[in-house]
Amino acid sequence: MTTATARTGESGRTEDLEAQIYSSIRHAVLTQQLTSDTRLPELTLSKIYDVNRTVVRRALGRLASDHIVVLRRNQSAVIASPGPDETMQLFAARRHIEAEAMRQTAGNIDNKTREAIEKVVAEEHHAHAEGVHDDRIHLSLRFHERLADACPNRVLGQILQDLILRTSIAVALYKVPGMAACYRATDHRSIAEALFDGDGERAARAACEHLNYLEDRLNYATRIRRVDLATILTG
Repeated sequence: MTTATARTGESGRTEDLEAQIYSSIRHAVLTQQLTSDTRLPELTLSKIYDVNRTVVRRALGRLASDHIVVLRRNQSAVIASPGPDETMQLFAARRHIEAEAMRQTAGNIDNKTREAIEKVVAEEHHAHAEGVHDDRIHLSLRFHERLADACPNRVLGQILQDLILRTSIAVALYKVPGMAACYRATDHRSIAEALFDGDGERAARAACEHLNYLEDRLNYATRIRRVDLATILTG
């Protein structure tokens, strides 16, 4: 093996580990295993994943860019804690952006994209029926991400992608534990059918009603609890 090949292999392994750390912390937040203000010491994470702190630092940087964690100078990073005002602003912004994205997307969905959206809706319904908590959370998120990807205005779609993740993080932090993820039996199906029918106003209205329903069920009471990072992130 040449030196260049060895370096390429090591670089790929490092990127994989960085992605693993990013994904596991993101998953733990979305599934309410890690709550707001939970500390994420670099040394602890480096021991859990058996990597050096540089890899951990890069993963935390990615999480910070997605507003999942907050980096603090000379202190451990913590899980983000958007307050009630910020959360309400996020939902208000998302309602405005998502409604317009639905208007522009309606009637502009090709067959491949339609099949992908219908597949997510069916899988999400099955996950809820079977009570598979983690799957239903990620499928709910994927449904909205699919719609954002389908928006013909790419700038609008990218802004929506950011708001989808940020509101999902807020929901994970503030929803009542055990409350079904972003879900009512007909909500996502109603949005999708309006888009497939080319009815932008109906899709926009359904999306806003869906967000209203979700926001109304948040509980801003602070919840503080101790967690075992190793158990959560490697369990």
